[in-house]
Amino acid sequence: MRSFAGRDILSLKEFERAEFMHCFEIASRMEPIARERRNTDLLSDKTLVTAFYQPSTRTRLAHEAAMHRLGGRVVGFADPKMTRAGDFYQESIKDTVHMLEYYGDAIVMRHFQQGAPAEAARWASVPVINAGDGWGEHPTQVLTDLFTVQQELGTIDGVTFLCIGDMRMRTMHSLGYALTQFDSRAIFVAPPEMSLTEEFKAELRERNLVFEEAAHVADVIGEADVIYMEPVVQADYTRSREEAGGDKGLTPDNYKVTRELLASKGRSDAIILHSLPRMDELPPDVDATRHARYWEEAFNGVVMRMALLALVLGATE
Repeated sequence: MRSFAGRDILSLKEFERAEFMHCFEIASRMEPIARERRNTDLLSDKTLVTAFYQPSTRTRLAHEAAMHRLGGRVVGFADPKMTRAGDFYQESIKDTVHMLEYYGDAIVMRHFQQGAPAEAARWASVPVINAGDGWGEHPTQVLTDLFTVQQELGTIDGVTFLCIGDMRMRTMHSLGYALTQFDSRAIFVAPPEMSLTEEFKAELRERNLVFEEAAHVADVIGEADVIYMEPVVQADYTRSREEAGGDKGLTPDNYKVTRELLASKGRSDAIILHSLPRMDELPPDVDATRHARYWEEAFNGVVMRMALLALVLGATE
């Protein structure tokens, strides 16, 4: 297994099974610290730089909370309009990163342009962590999600994932790559215009992922151990905040998971994950059911980021 020390976390495409399991092991060690709201001095001599070119609630704050829990410091920006990257100068990623690397020991970047964190990693002398790049990938979110499955079900092998939503989303790409390292099955349910591309399906087949596609969640929800949800009504992740706009639509029933559907057709032990924010695809009254695990998933977001920061900054092996 490759060392994580000094390593960029850009994609799950080349992650090996042993690397997933090692991340889960380190996260399990970090979990009591976060659960008990304790801080440590594991990274007391380190500073994290956050560069968020797109809005974020959970991903940015989870990284910041993780760094604080480990005793480190955080500097950065959450609105590029307040930097030279977002004003008249439109400073390049190369120039921006050459500055940021002097301000800290690792960089966490979210960007509306696919491949931007990888471009940053080309020029940075410190590790770069991809916090979501356009329609590309979201590796730390899916590491969080699979850690949650491992904690809740005790295994990822033998698990059927029902993936509902926009398959162009970065989480779905990272999840697809990740599941190729496990003996899992995936069922994808998405509107035709948001379905898996033929290229991505070919890639998943080449990597031996067992999967199928369905038109309506009600037809397949009874097969799911994990119901993995994303909106079908959402922003265009390839556009900046200023470019985005328009009215929000409503989610067709094909892609909704309701209390009634869970009770009538779902498995009694199925769990629901959602990286949030949600629209109307997951009504709030589902929160009180035994299936909901997205709040625990959000908590695990801090735990997994603690593990990743400790690993890439060389504080643990």
